[in-house]
Parts: sequence; structure tokens; C-alpha cells
Amino acid sequence: MELNKVICDDCVNGLMRIEDNTVDLVYLDPPFFTQDVQRLYSKETKTELVFSDKWKSMEEYLLFMEKRLEECKRILKDTGSIFVHCDRNASHYLKVLLDRIFGMKNFQSEIIWVYKRWSNSKKGLLNNHQVILFYSKTDNFKFNRIYTDYSETTNIDQILQERVRDKEGKARYKTDENGDIVIGKSKKGVPLSDVWEIPYLNPKAKERVGYPTQKPIILLEQIIKLVTKEGDIVVDPFAGSGTTLVAAKMLNRKYFGMDISRDAVSLAEKRLETLIKTDSFLLKKGKAAYRNLSDNQLAILKSIHATPVQRNSGIDGFLSEYVGGKPVSVKIQKEEETLDEAMDKLTKASKTKKCEYMILIRTHVDYMNVFDFNRVPQGVIILDSYELQVNEYINNANTELCAL
Repeated sequence: MELNKVICDDCVNGLMRIEDNTVDLVYLDPPFFTQDVQRLYSKETKTELVFSDKWKSMEEYLLFMEKRLEECKRILKDTGSIFVHCDRNASHYLKVLLDRIFGMKNFQSEIIWVYKRWSNSKKGLLNNHQVILFYSKTDNFKFNRIYTDYSETTNIDQILQERVRDKEGKARYKTDENGDIVIGKSKKGVPLSDVWEIPYLNPKAKERVGYPTQKPIILLEQIIKLVTKEGDIVVDPFAGSGTTLVAAKMLNRKYFGMDISRDAVSLAEKRLETLIKTDSFLLKKGKAAYRNLSDNQLAILKSIHATPVQRNSGIDGFLSEYVGGKPVSVKIQKEEETLDEAMDKLTKASKTKKCEYMILIRTHVDYMNVFDFNRVPQGVIILDSYELQVNEYINNANTELCAL
């Protein structure tokens, strides 16, 4: 086997070129049994990339997968692992097949890759996850623990203090002979779980090349880091556009890939020549970085049944009900804004969204900048927040009492 290359061949043949017990990681992103033809226009090759995922039956599909998974097991080292990417169409069938080939005892995890994608294509729950089945060849497999940040709800005691279980099996903080709390060992964070929230590649991502089922490099990097070290060998039997190989090369692993499509192989070769990776703002900064609404603003929006909008300076939300078939925008006056400034931002942002009706919620009275209610644009309704109404009521009541 010549490493660090991608070949054009059916993987059942390509895998046979690899010696027994020589590979550290096999990652497969095979057909998902969607019973559809996958197609997408590639900006790199200026052609439409197409592959069929149609099968006569589930039995035909599983026989196809069985031959290839048997070869994957053969080439894996005893310390090696396999990750099989699938979705709801056949994940349960593949799990049974993998249990038979690798043994139930070598099943390590069912990883749920969760992401946000919007679709109104059909009735039912929105499908926003895929499954990656993680098996080792033996119980002596390589594993590098990855740590993640603590949840925002984690308190300082949970991080610092050591916990034990009492006679009833309930967890409690450990104390010494004097009844003082015992500080635990230093912690690196929370061990990586089997639910991975990694953004799906958006259409404008730099690394996107137009392959129908292209996965983000970040996802493959996490898999590779989990069970290999630098210099290890990574094999992808369904290389597609080469994401696994690109991730392996970036992480200083050796790689070997194959795909039955010549167009896919050409695309993978181009990507390996010029490595491009899209940084994820979500993973770098966290969800909180997208928030520009305070808890108080969110509470106000909830009270009027409005859907919050986190990334718009002129609109904070939309009413759940449309008026005349048009959305109704909502803005909450910020502390540093005059009512004039807030209204100007709302009307400008709403114009591009075809909003004929707008709601501006006043949160404070600026006595230095008197607002002219006679020049409120048509379609704009100004409401006082509950807090402002209560404050006005208290001020008026105090004024009346002082006058007595």
C-alpha cells in the first residue's frame, strides 16, 4: 500500500491492497440507504457531482456493506478503531451488522452529530442529526481523552470539590474528619460526550467544494484526535471529496483513500494540494457570542409571544402571528438609545424584511431628548415595557403624596 494518496476504485478492491493489521483508524461515510440520487454542483470542477444511493432492498445494501466492513476489520491493528457514519435510514441495521462483525463487546459509542439546518420539506420532526458508530477491534484500543468546557450552569463547588457516594448510593461532597469540605484534584474540563454539536458546512464555507455529502473537517479532526497519534495510518474507503484525508494530513497522520468516482478522486487530490479549513465561530466563541439580547429583553419578547432574533441590530424579534401575510417586527429600546434612534433602526431593518407593521417597546424616558409622537411612521406601534409602566405609576403616586 502506497500511503498519502487517494485512488479510484471500488473500496472492496482498494481495501484488498492493504496488508492485515496495519491501519490505526478506518472512517467510513458510505451510502446511507436514502433511496435517492445525491447530486450537487461543484464550484471546483465546474461540473455536477452525482452518485446513486438507490438499492433493490435492505438486504442488498447490507450485503454490500458486510463485504467492505469485513475487509476493514482485517486491515485494522488490534489497537485500531472504526467509525461508521450513517443516519436514521439504516443506522439500526448497521449497528446489528457491526455487532456481528466486530463483536458487541467492542462497541464503544453511538456518537450523535447534531447541527442546525432549516427545512420545511415535509411533515414531521426536523432531522438535525446523524449517527457515527464507534467500534474497536479489541478491548486494547488507543483512546485519547478530549476535554470540553464546563456548562454555563456548572457551579464552582462542582468544579473544585471532591464527591463520593454515601451508603444509600447518593452523591455528596466529601468531607474530612473535621467535617471540612475536601478539595478534589485539578480538572481539565468535562470529558467529551457522545453528543457532538458541530456546525454543518454552510453553502459559503471556504472549504466547501460542492460534493453532495461533504462533511466538515472539524468533525473528522475530532475523530482522528480521539483514537490516533501523529504518524498513525488513517483509511477512508468512501473518500468522496477527501475530507478525512485532508484532516489526517493537517494532523500529521498518514492516509490512504479510495472512491469509485473519478470526479470525487480528482476533487480530493486538489484539496490535498491546497489545504483549506473553515474556522467555526460557534466552536471558538461559543453560543453566547451570538447573543445580543439580555435575559430581560428575552423575557419581554416571550411575554408578547415573539420569536427572538439574536443577530440583528434593528430587529429583536418577530411576532409569532403575521398580519396580512406579512411579519411583524419587534424592537426593544436599549438603555443607551433614544427613542428616535431605536425607531430609526427598527424602520430601516424592517423595510428590508417587508414588514408593514412594527412594534417598538419603550424601556425608559429620556427627558433630555423629547420624542415627538406626532411623527411616528405609519404601521409603528409604541408600547411601554411593564417595568416602565410600573416605574411611571410609582413616580406619579409619590408625586401625588408629596402634594398632599
